[in-house]
Amino acid sequence: MVNASKQLTWSDVNAVPARNVGLLLGARPGNRYFTRRIDTAAALYHAGKVKWLLVSGDNGRKNYDEASGMQKALIAKGVPAKVIFCDYAGFSTLDSVVRAKKVFGENHITIISQEFHNQRAIWLAKQYSIDAIGFNAPDLNMKHGFYTQLREKLARVSAVIDAKILHSQPKYLGPSVMIGPFSEHGCPAKE
Repeated sequence: MVNASKQLTWSDVNAVPARNVGLLLGARPGNRYFTRRIDTAAALYHAGKVKWLLVSGDNGRKNYDEASGMQKALIAKGVPAKVIFCDYAGFSTLDSVVRAKKVFGENHITIISQEFHNQRAIWLAKQYSIDAIGFNAPDLNMKHGFYTQLREKLARVSAVIDAKILHSQPKYLGPSVMIGPFSEHGCPAKE
């Protein structure tokens, strides 16, 4: 996975190629990974490196909604609500990446997360014929991110099984949503 993403990830906002859509991968609202991803996505938008942000996260439990949390945090960072589109069914990295293409019609995306996560997401994108690059949010040091790094090793094994053996698809697909100025969808209010 590391080799698959070589030369496809950036950490310098001035160096990353511009793309229309940035796919912001979810995390628990308020944690340090979440905060760093939000800051990074806002910086990409404000630098003109992405025109639209697709925020994709878990919304599978009552009172837990990563996508709405990301939307609110981005708005607080000065990103206009009209450029944010929510994917409420990003239950896994595979779901988020594949839904970007199959539901939102985006085949050329900048994935926004920490580098270790971007490596897996870009590898998955390649397996599903999606042209993806990554922009790396700052990581935590090993002391604070030990559990996440361990979890990532297991997630990589799972990604290989899902993509190469099971040929997994997202848990939900649903109707198509067009990202852009003429879309009426964006982030509909959640009840």
